[in-house]
Amino acid sequence: MAAAETVLALSSNQSAWWATLAIGLVVLLVVIALLEALRRSVVALNKDIWKTWVSGKSVVAHTATTYLLTNTRSSSDELVDELGHH
Repeated sequence: MAAAETVLALSSNQSAWWATLAIGLVVLLVVIALLEALRRSVVALNKDIWKTWVSGKSVVAHTATTYLLTNTRSSSDELVDELGHH
């Protein structure tokens, strides 16, 4: 009966494969975690960049004609001089 019984034992080769698979699983989980952290950072950065872009466009829209202030000042000076004559 001893010859008919089969004992299932892991050989050293099978143990090495299981250890390799376990280590591979751990590495895979670490890589997934790092990629998720990178993805979240990129999403947050994208939101911040978009806010900066919108704010920058607003600043440009409000300051696009500031070069005209020089003309306005010289025109107002001329107007004051002309009013002084009357």
